[in-house]
Amino acid sequence: MDSILSQSIVLPLLLLLASSYASAHIPRLGVQRRASRNKPQQASTLDGLATFYYKQPLDHFNYLPQSYDTFDQRYVIDFKHGQGVNPNAPIVVYFGAEGDIDDEISFMRFPIRLASRYKAMLVYLEHRFYGKSVPFGSIEKAMKNASVRGYLNSAQALADYAEMLLHIKKMFASQTSPIIVIGASYGGMLASWFRLKYPHIALGALASSAPILYFDNITPQDGYYSIVSKSFKESSQTCYESIRRSWAEIDRIVKNKPDGLMILSKRFKTCEKLNGSHELKNHLDNVFTYAAQYNSPHEKRVRGVCAAIDEVARKNSDVIEQVIAGVVALMGERDCYDVFEFGDPNNPIDPFTWQENSEMVMPIGVSGKDKDSMFPTAPFDFNKFKKDCKALYGVSPNPHWITTFYGGQDLKLILHRFGSNIIFSNGLKDPYSSGGVLHNISESIVAIPTAEGSHCLDLQEGREDDPEWLISQRKAEMGIIDAWISKYYVDLLQSNQTLPAY
Repeated sequence: MDSILSQSIVLPLLLLLASSYASAHIPRLGVQRRASRNKPQQASTLDGLATFYYKQPLDHFNYLPQSYDTFDQRYVIDFKHGQGVNPNAPIVVYFGAEGDIDDEISFMRFPIRLASRYKAMLVYLEHRFYGKSVPFGSIEKAMKNASVRGYLNSAQALADYAEMLLHIKKMFASQTSPIIVIGASYGGMLASWFRLKYPHIALGALASSAPILYFDNITPQDGYYSIVSKSFKESSQTCYESIRRSWAEIDRIVKNKPDGLMILSKRFKTCEKLNGSHELKNHLDNVFTYAAQYNSPHEKRVRGVCAAIDEVARKNSDVIEQVIAGVVALMGERDCYDVFEFGDPNNPIDPFTWQENSEMVMPIGVSGKDKDSMFPTAPFDFNKFKKDCKALYGVSPNPHWITTFYGGQDLKLILHRFGSNIIFSNGLKDPYSSGGVLHNISESIVAIPTAEGSHCLDLQEGREDDPEWLISQRKAEMGIIDAWISKYYVDLLQSNQTLPAY
């Protein structure tokens, strides 16, 4: 059986609370989910692009001696879309997020369309502590140092991007070149927050699949998993029921059989013996949420998983065999399956684990209130979450900081007065859309939801088999950005500045 998973590269799905499935766990954001231990080796995606490094200060907000330490932060420029020297042309900027920028350059192609449309320079910025932009050159060294990893947070990242963009303007463009920033998932959060915090640098922002409302209990904790369950139920009632029954069957095998864990290890062909049923449950959770989060109209991952489960069910196989078939349909035929394929929940070296355990606290769980959930009850318990964070890093998370620093409560009431030029795009098949902005806030802070869209789909490369609604969504986004740039040039002309010659 061909692997559905092989049809795209995937970013890790990290489970924060791993001591047992009885505690909630937070699915990893990301434009893709890549198996952390099984990332395929790829040829360089930077052929024909220019790579630069900027000497970035470790700390933008203090004047202590350590604040003056610097690290090399990578950025990549695609010059080929401009036509000759045109310093006032727009600059299209893609914000890197929790991964190597090479992966996003190869996968997120919508920025190229914008750069070509505007004859613009295209810039990719790599997030601090990811890819090749790691302080002191080693992620292990940086993340094990408590006094260094504290500099990994969104505010420092946005300040990095502000400094780099002003530097890039000075080196390659002009002070009047308008900047459009684009981001996906966590990068979409950064793009929207950047427009709010640095409106003097970015003219506008396109934030794709950015769940900026999944903080501080603005969004009900069940929102994410409710959408996952709904996707499976709509695809196949029998598949949904099989998954729903499987959790109790796993518990029954472990409880009633002395060698229950060994039985499950053999049946699921885990690469290593299970240390507890929570490892298997977390892995299955990852499989099903991945299928739903990236359930694009092209791959139809949920349908693929359910087709396999239903096929085996028709043979009167037990529910465990049915679920195994679903896993194989998504992951492909393998000699064994690594239950930590989507990330090790106790790995303190992973930089996004740190971010989720410090400021990026998204209270996602299964409270038990959603009676249609196909997942066992696993409510988000902040006290346990706090205890786990302290055990992993020695510090407590700050669940209120994101809304304190960027806002979120009463977003529509507040932003329609002072915010502008932000597009929030969301596919409603994406479970993270439950924490996204789905309605217009003002004339220039607009929402573009699509009923059949998946996570970050609009920023991916266009295909011949794209549905009409996806084509229309991308056209709408470009039309809005066209209006921003046109108005900017009118304002520029009225202020007696030079209008670009194209």
